[in-house]
Amino acid sequence: MSIIIVGVGNADFAAMEFLDGDSRTLRSHTGEEAARDIVQFVPFREFRNAAKETLAKAVLAELPQQVVQYFKHKNLPPTNSEPA
Repeated sequence: MSIIIVGVGNADFAAMEFLDGDSRTLRSHTGEEAARDIVQFVPFREFRNAAKETLAKAVLAELPQQVVQYFKHKNLPPTNSEPA
């Protein structure tokens, strides 16, 4: 599972930035480390005047790495398939 959060408005999104986990490893209330980073947070206000594609790129930026981390965590190697 990957969670993508887009913050809309001028609220304080510090809690969402914390969940993003880009700068540190997240821990549970018992101190257990998160197995992988599954959250991508993007504040919409930073893209208000940008092209739609710029927002989409930022929102989806971490998704490929999250998929790779998941497969590694589950010890699932990629399969070699020939194009159809």
